[in-house]
Amino acid sequence: MIRVLLADDQSLVRAGFRALLDAQRDIEVAGEAADGEEALRGVRELLPDVVLMDIRMPLLDGLAATRRITGDPELTDVKVVMLTTFELDEYVFEAIRSGASGFLVKDTEPDELLRAVRAVVAGDALLSPGVTRRLIAEFAARSKAPAAADALARLTEREREVMALVGIGLSNEEIARRLVVSPLTAKTHVSRAMVKLGARDRAQLVVHAYESGLVRPGWLG
Repeated sequence: MIRVLLADDQSLVRAGFRALLDAQRDIEVAGEAADGEEALRGVRELLPDVVLMDIRMPLLDGLAATRRITGDPELTDVKVVMLTTFELDEYVFEAIRSGASGFLVKDTEPDELLRAVRAVVAGDALLSPGVTRRLIAEFAARSKAPAAADALARLTEREREVMALVGIGLSNEEIARRLVVSPLTAKTHVSRAMVKLGARDRAQLVVHAYESGLVRPGWLG
């Protein structure tokens, strides 16, 4: 059972998400929060698998709350997905760098929301491919100059190749087709790269790909 915490200052938004999620056999809403401070308390008390976190909330905004969650060693298994009204909200990019596993637009289709929750728990994808590519393109345009690539020395040549494909937004299945390997083999390479680089999930692997210079703006396609 996937346990979800809903953090949004609009009760109507929370009610809509709760109705959808609780109707699923494999998902349940463990709790709700109307502000960032309440969200933090809920996460520490309930230890949900996923937090759907609104960016703009009173007392403590979603970005600050996300930093505290992803920076807490006791909450390493909690995945944070940001909720935003706009697909390219400027705060989303800092949230991804801070450890959020991705983001959802509030008016997303129900099926996409459910796929996103399941995917982020499985670590198989950074949410929907279309949104992912737009996010990566914008992130690339805003990213800092490439940092020293010393960390990449820990990776094998194949792991670097796979990481670059993750960086341009490909799913495990797409990587498998590109490299003519099985999806399981692609997933294994992705997982090993994440472990070696200390990345929480694919979102942070994308960040590493850009900030190390392994992938650069204009490489999407």
